[in-house]
Amino acid sequence: MADVVPFADVHLDAVLDLCRRQGWPSLPDDPDRARRALRAPGVTTVVALDDERVVGFAQVLSDGEIQGYLALLLVADDMRGRGIGTELVRGAHALAGGLRVDVLSEELSSGFYERFTHRVMPGYRIYPSAPGRA
Repeated sequence: MADVVPFADVHLDAVLDLCRRQGWPSLPDDPDRARRALRAPGVTTVVALDDERVVGFAQVLSDGEIQGYLALLLVADDMRGRGIGTELVRGAHALAGGLRVDVLSEELSSGFYERFTHRVMPGYRIYPSAPGRA
C-alpha cells in the first residue's frame, strides 16, 4: 500500500507527469499555475507515494466544515486496483474536513465511486465565462 502525504512542491513534476500520461492538459500547460492551484486556500492536495515514487494524487476543495468537492483524483495506470484511490480520497477528506464530498466523474469511474457510501445526484460542468446561452 502506498503512503498518502500532503502535496509538497517536490511532488509537482511527478504530478504533472501523471496528468500528461492521462491526457489531462490543464495542470501541465502551466506548471506555476498548477503549483498555485494545488496549494490554494481552501484546497487540500495529497499524493500517494510508493517508496519515493508519486503514484497518484487527489485534490479536494472544502469549506472545512460541511462541504467538500473532489476536483481531481488520478492513480498511475500500473498501480490501479490496489486501494490507492480509496486511500487518496479518504486522506484528502480527512485533511480537508467536512461532512461530505461531491464529485463529478467519467462514466468509466462510476464503479469506483459507487464503493463509497453515496447518493447519486445529477451534475453539470458549466463554463460561465464562455460565450453561449445563459
